[in-house]
Amino acid sequence: MLRITDSIAIPESEIEFSAIRAQGPGGQNVNKVSTAIHLRFDAANCNALPDDVRHRLLNLKDSRISADGVINIKAQSSRSRERNRSDALERLRELLIKATEQPTIRKKTRPSRQSREKRLADKTHRAKVKKTRGKIGDD
Repeated sequence: MLRITDSIAIPESEIEFSAIRAQGPGGQNVNKVSTAIHLRFDAANCNALPDDVRHRLLNLKDSRISADGVINIKAQSSRSRERNRSDALERLRELLIKATEQPTIRKKTRPSRQSREKRLADKTHRAKVKKTRGKIGDD
């Protein structure tokens, strides 16, 4: 069970893991042992996620989320398969926590009378400053 919040938990049966060979240097170990973990989570069809969280998750601008709602995470920073597995789960958890945060609703406001008057006064002052920068001569 991957606990996201007090009320949201994802069963590990809905998360698919596969061990793959890691990239980069590492000598014999990287050539013969599959230590990297590829995590796959179908968020679009997960019943454990509330509808609003699922909607926000699928609308996140993240390259790890495919168009059909599948989250793909690859963890290969460690030489241990278990550490990579826990790292991938932690990254999935952070992504889901980001989706649980509700966006703040913007309240429409209007500028005050004083701020409007100050803006106009600043504009006229600026115009006068620029006008005095001209050539001295016949005006």
